[in-house]
Amino acid sequence: MTLTELKYIVAVARERHFGRAAEACFVSQPTLSVAIKKLEDELGVVIFERGGPEVAITPIGLRIVTQAQKVLEEGANLREIARQGHDPLAGPLRVGIIYTVAPYLLPKLVPKQIELTPQMPLLLQENFTVRLLELLRQGEIDCAIVALPLPETGLVIRELYDEPFVVAMPHDHAWAKRKEIDPEQLKDQTMLLLGAGHCFRDQVLDVCPELSRFSASSEGIQRTFEGSSLETIRHMVATGIGLTVLPASSLTAPGQANELLAYVPFKKPIPDRRIALVWRKSFPRLSAIDALTRGIMESGLACVNYLKVEYNSNFPYPELA
Repeated sequence: MTLTELKYIVAVARERHFGRAAEACFVSQPTLSVAIKKLEDELGVVIFERGGPEVAITPIGLRIVTQAQKVLEEGANLREIARQGHDPLAGPLRVGIIYTVAPYLLPKLVPKQIELTPQMPLLLQENFTVRLLELLRQGEIDCAIVALPLPETGLVIRELYDEPFVVAMPHDHAWAKRKEIDPEQLKDQTMLLLGAGHCFRDQVLDVCPELSRFSASSEGIQRTFEGSSLETIRHMVATGIGLTVLPASSLTAPGQANELLAYVPFKKPIPDRRIALVWRKSFPRLSAIDALTRGIMESGLACVNYLKVEYNSNFPYPELA
């Protein structure tokens, strides 16, 4: 029995699909299937029922998977204890961050974190929320910066700041001089959205549900377009293809595209998203979490509303102005 095999069964239990679990673990499906069968043979039990469209977990398999998750978490804790020694701020902190936050927070966070905790380098990984939560449960990363809401995770959630949305358009667009825009009006415009898998795409569709109908129909091919990143979409908007919705922190991103765009706020109540830091309940380096929180809160992101944060450790944290 190995930790790798335990990681595989936890992934299959979560995905209910061998192929998706293999992708989440960055291995081939045959490799994952052989390892799980080997574990079942060793234990003398059947953990998963195969053959249907969705993998089912046997009653004894559910108990094994639950225990495997605890073992993986404790294994991650052992690595952390060995890494930190007597100083919880010594050694790298492995941080996951979603694609639509990283380009705007990291340029401000990294120099601030170097200033605050030079002995704690950040090992950064961008990914989708679902993938980051998977890595977090497996102990592959220590914490993640994500947008709420989240699926039920059993993780500790520290809410950091609220970020309003704005509408971006070419500087010569008919709406460029408006003081505000009603979300309902977007359904009559050609809109550029992030591709499936991005939580920000879902948040934009919450603002204007009509866009979901267009993107799912043949007419929608001409009414909505998709991009792989917000920066790609920003450049597409600058060329005049259509409009998009952006998080407010992106407005300060460098580049010539900003000079070609106009940004108009939404009509109140202004749609926004809440950014949070999440980690496993068993993660032992609470001072490192507090240090990262301090770095985020002192990064000085423009146009976001910082929240009052309560801390778990004795890491020195002066009151914010």
